[in-house]
Amino acid sequence: MAKQAKRGFMPTDERDFSEKALVTLRRAAQEVGFLLDRGYPVKSVTTFVGNHYLLSERQRLALARTVSPKENIERRRAKQLSPQEMKGKTLYIDGFNTIITLEIAYADSMIFSCMDGTVRDLAGLHGTYRLIPETDSAIKALADTLTELGVAKAVIYLDAPVSNSGRLKERIYELCPDTPFELEVLIENPVDNILKTKPLIATADAIILDECESWFGLAEYVIRQRIGEYEFVKLS
Repeated sequence: MAKQAKRGFMPTDERDFSEKALVTLRRAAQEVGFLLDRGYPVKSVTTFVGNHYLLSERQRLALARTVSPKENIERRRAKQLSPQEMKGKTLYIDGFNTIITLEIAYADSMIFSCMDGTVRDLAGLHGTYRLIPETDSAIKALADTLTELGVAKAVIYLDAPVSNSGRLKERIYELCPDTPFELEVLIENPVDNILKTKPLIATADAIILDECESWFGLAEYVIRQRIGEYEFVKLS
């Protein structure tokens, strides 16, 4: 597949996230973290630091998604469960958030290891989604990993306003007809508000993580279990 067609990839990424560029980005990440810890809003901070280092929009987005205030990091990590704690549980999954990250992993595009224990990508949904060749691999890997974790039930939420949410729901059921755990795929709106109320969730959305009761780093765990060695990008 051509690089331009890969999920989560832009032709400028090879320049913006080269080894040379990463040296500058890691320095910028330290300064972003310093300012976030002092209460400055992330948008203003990434704009200020981004202007200082002449960063591209993609580089600024990477900083915003990977760096968090220490207070938020500690609060999120305190609510993170281990794989051993998943057995017999019901896991409520942010469907597009998780599946798109897995598609990106199977496309061998960039995924960032973030300060709060999550992994995040730079893909933007913007209300538009289409199934790609990596979608089936992502769904199968997700189902296989949930089986190994021994969850009792998995509820996958897909955002109603996003195009092809119905087609993705159908494809999940087509590829997972006989899971040993109970599987439910729901198309809802707004998914974010629903997930905030659930006892155990899987997402990398910072706003949801700040308000949820507990969470599991499902996307990263699937990647490590099914793909193995994966070169996550680290800015901190």
